Amino acid sequence: MYFYCEKCKKQYPLNSHSYMCECGGMFRLHKDADDEPVHEISLGEFQTPLLPFRDGKLEFLLKLENLLPTGSFKDRGAYTLINELHHLGVKKIALDSAGNAGAAIAAYAAAAGMECTVYVPDDVSNELVTQIEAYGAKIIKVANGRMKACAAVKQNLGDAYYASHVYNPLFFEGMKSIAKEMYEQLGGHVPDYIFVPVGNGTLLIGLFLGFMEIGRLPHFVAVQSRKCAPLYDAYHGLPEQPKKTTIAEAIRIEQPKRLDWIIEAIKASHGDVVTIEDCEILRAKKHLAHCGIYVEMTSAAALAGAEKFFQSGKPDNYRVVVPLTGNGLKR
Repeated sequence: MYFYCEKCKKQYPLNSHSYMCECGGMFRLHKDADDEPVHEISLGEFQTPLLPFRDGKLEFLLKLENLLPTGSFKDRGAYTLINELHHLGVKKIALDSAGNAGAAIAAYAAAAGMECTVYVPDDVSNELVTQIEAYGAKIIKVANGRMKACAAVKQNLGDAYYASHVYNPLFFEGMKSIAKEMYEQLGGHVPDYIFVPVGNGTLLIGLFLGFMEIGRLPHFVAVQSRKCAPLYDAYHGLPEQPKKTTIAEAIRIEQPKRLDWIIEAIKASHGDVVTIEDCEILRAKKHLAHCGIYVEMTSAAALAGAEKFFQSGKPDNYRVVVPLTGNGLKR
């Protein structure tokens, strides 16, 4: 396996301290047919349930990613990323995160005996900071938002490996497992629609790669907050709108680094991008809680997006999956 530039195709080893190509292109992962990441470090991963859920007249399938070891879907990517870095002998990592990726990578790094530093926006929830620090990681808070945290970690890497869930393709390699699980749980069928909350797009890209390997794509519908919707604007060819704070802070990403790849995946699946208001997110979160399911705001955003998309009704035979990306105890 090796990284290669999506623009000029130059190759880089997996343990390279370069996090993108010298030409400015982002990395992708090359694997031969017999290449598989090594998995020696475990926190008790398991196949998450696919729970039937009635929402008024609509029926959905909830993929309960909020039940994974650190409470979010990011455990899938962290599992593969940290295992491969451990296999390569990496001892010191740094990353930036709005919270969930930081917690997941810090947990697996702790299990692997790695030194870990996480740069976070200074308005990240106290619950997530407490969780990340509990794993022994060092927290560095950065003012003025998520993109500033990204810039800060890259300026201060030193001898640390940049274990980014956005830049490093090994993270996407781990995310593919969710597609294969859904396929197995549906008896060898691909969902008709999957509603994905999108900030940096790691879940959507992982789903795209996983279903591409299976050979069939569901329709991907990306969900963004109306207050911060760069993907919606770009996908629909609209003028870029001002970015504001939203309660779905995990998807408050003003400049997604993989924007072109996300759009490519949505178009290939004949999908769509929708936006929702904060009040719709709050309503969906309350509805889930009253049904016994406690999730963070971003998870509720996915359900709110599905409700809005099918507000005029949904054919009964459509298998529609809504991943619940994070546990409500985090925020």
